[in-house]
Amino acid sequence: MSEPESLGELAVKYSRYYGGKVETIPKVPVRSLRDFAIWYTPGVAEVSRAIERNKEESFHLTNRWNTIAVITNGSRVLGLGNIGPEASLPVMEGKALIFKFLGGVDAFPLPVRAETPEKFIETVKTLEPAFGGFNLEDISSPECFYVLERLMAELQVPVWHDDQLGTAASTLAALISSLKLTGRSVKGSRVVLLGAGAANIATAFLLERYGFDPGDLILVDTKGVLHPERDDMDSLMLRNRWKYELAIKTNRSRVKGGLEEALIDADVLIAASKPGPGVVKKEHVKAMAKDPIVFALANPVPEIWPWEAKDAGAAIIATGRSDFPNQVNNSLVFPAVFRGALDVRSRGITYDTAIAAATELARCAEEKGLNENYIIPTMEEWEVFPRVAASVAKQLSDIKLARSPTSYEEELVRANEIVKRTRKVIEMMLEIRAIKPMPF
Repeated sequence: MSEPESLGELAVKYSRYYGGKVETIPKVPVRSLRDFAIWYTPGVAEVSRAIERNKEESFHLTNRWNTIAVITNGSRVLGLGNIGPEASLPVMEGKALIFKFLGGVDAFPLPVRAETPEKFIETVKTLEPAFGGFNLEDISSPECFYVLERLMAELQVPVWHDDQLGTAASTLAALISSLKLTGRSVKGSRVVLLGAGAANIATAFLLERYGFDPGDLILVDTKGVLHPERDDMDSLMLRNRWKYELAIKTNRSRVKGGLEEALIDADVLIAASKPGPGVVKKEHVKAMAKDPIVFALANPVPEIWPWEAKDAGAAIIATGRSDFPNQVNNSLVFPAVFRGALDVRSRGITYDTAIAAATELARCAEEKGLNENYIIPTMEEWEVFPRVAASVAKQLSDIKLARSPTSYEEELVRANEIVKRTRKVIEMMLEIRAIKPMPF
């Protein structure tokens, strides 16, 4: 018997067989060619005139209300690096598939040839009339922070960078549950963040926004602990002001050195650095406070194996992998966030939107029953997504970013209907073989 094929080999085979992962299909009936007189010319002219009179009508008379771009320049694809726009397309297709399956969102994979932040920003701005929102993906750090800030400020649709906000929101959700299980509170908990790229910088800002004291946070990068007296502070101020800002406001006790020094008596470790194992050692965990919380989120191999962290005394352990308990996965966040934002035709998304999503996720987990192996819902709990969408829609309505404001209850019904319909359509297409069965 031959050796089983790897997931990568199967992905290539299946991608060649299906010719990609997503397609567009009509959502209106075409009973005969006569119907094109309504959907296209001459009838369509009146739709265009209505939008010309009021551009906001594009969110009601076209599918713009449910359409986003998953847009990247391929400069930092997870696990692959700077592979360019063409090679990033399969990843963007996969993201679009998740958007549709879990959130009912029509997402277009859109790699672009934009080598500089300014060119990327200008490209997205020129595309704004076509989309109800933008999910930025796989952009190198620190450029991704600048790009997100600019587009959030200058566009009138939601802009989200999943490597920042999605990862930060799912991390916060898992942390809220972990603090409850270990009897800790936000105030006074000492948190070490290993890795100072897009994920952990955004997580640090989100934790502060949620209520953590920034002085109780310590960031550790490849050069060691961040603190105001580091030799590279002038350089950071010029090339990475987000990291510089955190170096100034975090680490009140002015710990210096590396991870070993940072973790002494720490309550929480959030590692989003390089694949392990051995990046975080058992001795590091043993030096932490009693019953510490350890998130080892690197893929495909966490910074420390869960059983090693457990042996070293960790009370709660999370990873980024689905084959271990407590997967911290931004796929729990982005489909629902955009579902809620699109349904209210939002003009934007904020850090507080990410907090609304995180707190609802944590609430869903608590209602089901928290334990050391269940601190955050899984992707299989589809009913969670409409609830997160509802919390997002309400938050955006409360802060006046919604063009069509709604309540939590109204959006819960709407999101449920959309997600259920999407799942039903996919099931029916599989049943009638409109989606071909797996060939191998």
